[in-house]
Amino acid sequence: MTSGKGSAGGGTVTPLRRKRKCPECGRPSERLSFPFCSPRCKAVDLNRWLSGSYVIAGPENELPSPDDEDER
Repeated sequence: MTSGKGSAGGGTVTPLRRKRKCPECGRPSERLSFPFCSPRCKAVDLNRWLSGSYVIAGPENELPSPDDEDER
């Protein structure tokens, strides 16, 4: 049986994700709240989505003019 500490030659483990900066404050991200550095920054980002500060652009919808409705 092998031990769970890596290969027989070395004891280093490569992380699955590389460290990134927190999108809110710029500090290094933490594993438990990835990609954020803390639950606080995670909550700040969620609040911005829920309040409408962030939006995902979609196709521009043209509003029908009154003339278009007469043609139908």
